[in-house]
Amino acid sequence: MNHKAGFIAVVGRPNVGKSTLTNELIGQKLSITSHRPQTTRHRIHAIDTSDDYQMVFVDTPGMHIGNAKAINAYMNRTASASINDVDIILWLIEAGKWTKEDARVLEHVSRAEVPVILCVNKIDKLKSKQAVLPFLEKIGQKYQPNDFFPLSAFKKPDTQALRTLILKYLPEQDNIFDPDYVTDRSEKFIVAEFIREKLMRHLEDELPYDLTVEIEQYELDGTMQRISARILVEKASQKNIVIGNKGDMLKLIGTEARKSIEGFLGRKVFLKLWVKVSTGWSDDKRALASLGYD
Repeated sequence: MNHKAGFIAVVGRPNVGKSTLTNELIGQKLSITSHRPQTTRHRIHAIDTSDDYQMVFVDTPGMHIGNAKAINAYMNRTASASINDVDIILWLIEAGKWTKEDARVLEHVSRAEVPVILCVNKIDKLKSKQAVLPFLEKIGQKYQPNDFFPLSAFKKPDTQALRTLILKYLPEQDNIFDPDYVTDRSEKFIVAEFIREKLMRHLEDELPYDLTVEIEQYELDGTMQRISARILVEKASQKNIVIGNKGDMLKLIGTEARKSIEGFLGRKVFLKLWVKVSTGWSDDKRALASLGYD
C-alpha cells in the first residue's frame, strides 16, 4: 500500500498562527482567525485529500496558563487531549519568542510518543532567514523534535514544503474520512464560527471573549439559505457595544459574516442576527455544554 493517511495535531500557545497555518495547508478558509489570543475554542478537523494521501489536521485552541473560567478549562482540556491519538504533532512557536505558555505546551509535547515537527512561524519578521539559527539552537537545548521547520504560514512554498515533510511521517493506511469531506464539523458549526470571527475582529478591544454564537434557524428555502443566529453576551453594556450606534455595528458584522458564509456554502444567504444577555454563560458548565462546549 502506497496510500497514506493520518491525524496531524496543530498545537501551540494562543495567537501563534495555528488556524492560519491549518487554513493554508488545506487551501481554504475553515478555521476562524483574528489578532486576539484564544480565538479558536473548539477542536476542528480540517481534511485535505488527494489520490495519494489524506491529511486530517486537528486545529486546536491555544494552550494557556490559568483556568479562570469554565470555558478556559474547556479550551485547555481540548488542546491537551488533541495531542493523544494522533499520528504526527505540528508544534508551532514564534520565531525569536519563547513564553511561559510555550513552556506549558512543551510539558505536554515532550510526553508524546509520535513524531513532532517543530514549526517556527513568522520568520518573515526576521531580518534574514539565517537570523533564526541562534533561536533554533536555543530551543534545541530545551527539546529535540524529529524535525525543525522554519516557515511563514502565509507563504505557499513554505506550506507546500511542510506538506512534503508531513508525508515523510504519515502512516500508510486507507482514508479515514470520505474523500469529499473537508471537515467533520457541520455546516451550522462553521456558520456560527464565521459570525463569531467577525465579532472578534470588530470588537477585539471592547469585547474580548465574553460572547458566543448560537444558530437558531438553519433552513434551505429553494436556493436561499435562511439563517437566524443569537449572539450571547455576559452583560447589558456588552449588548449595546455589539449592536452599536443605531445598529450600525451589528449590521456591519452581519454583512461581512453573510459574505463569508456565502463563500463557504456556495449559495445565497439571508442572515438575521440578534443579541441576548446571558449572565455567566462562560463560567457555567451546563450552559457551555448546551452551546456545544462539551
